Amino acid sequence: MNPTILDGKATSLEVKERLKKRVEKLPKAPTLSIVYVGNDPASAVYTRNKVKTSKEIGIDATLHRFEKISEEALIDFIEHALETDDGIIVQLPLPNGMDEEKILDTIKPEQDVDGLHWKNIGKRILGDKDAFWPCTPLGIIEILDRYKIEIEGKHAVVIGRSNLVGKPIASLLEKRNATVTQCHSRSKPISRYTLDADIIITAIGITKFLKADMIKEGVIIVDVGINRDENGKLCGDVDFKNVKDKCSYITPVPGGVGPMTVVELMFNTVLSAEKKLNH
Repeated sequence: MNPTILDGKATSLEVKERLKKRVEKLPKAPTLSIVYVGNDPASAVYTRNKVKTSKEIGIDATLHRFEKISEEALIDFIEHALETDDGIIVQLPLPNGMDEEKILDTIKPEQDVDGLHWKNIGKRILGDKDAFWPCTPLGIIEILDRYKIEIEGKHAVVIGRSNLVGKPIASLLEKRNATVTQCHSRSKPISRYTLDADIIITAIGITKFLKADMIKEGVIIVDVGINRDENGKLCGDVDFKNVKDKCSYITPVPGGVGPMTVVELMFNTVLSAEKKLNH
């Protein structure tokens, strides 16, 4: 089988162009604050990329960098210094010893463009259309839609149950009338579920976890994993080389979901600015 490669980079460029037009219609540029604590090298790359993408779209993004700050001081900063911004994100992971949930819940739900505040999580469960969704799941749906992949009636298997990816993408697929199976470390053997899947979303962070003997012919695979192989090369959760020829569609790593995650953050920020204008 000759698979179609789901191109996240090209899809993200299309979304960027749409967002630029929406920003031009606003009376002022949307504002986004990115809070980065510590010195994690991967976080440094991600935050720079978010600032760069913001500028390309016309969003006024500010990076607030703290090598060291107490939890109390960080909470105070988020509550008082950033209260007028359209969007706020705290770059994860935070340094050891910081209460991630407590800090994320300091962000007002209407500024929570990462979709991680407990109120946004609750609103999504209740079907509230005003709730923000996390960026990676939004990006996955955008890619599937760009390639006109039918979700309704399909059996979708989600491997992973994080609040950032696994749980929300399962909810979004369910909203689109897929039959969803959510797998995790205790779902053994996982192949029992993946062999029956029409769509597989894998987000577990294990290098080349999904093998060719775990899938059926014609499956659609979205790989959210960002890992390094034995040679230090970037790869996903899927054994891409050996799996791709059994797929009808598959995302590469890099160049698949990654570019979409950043652009969907911009989507949420623009949406927040539009909501503020309409209230």
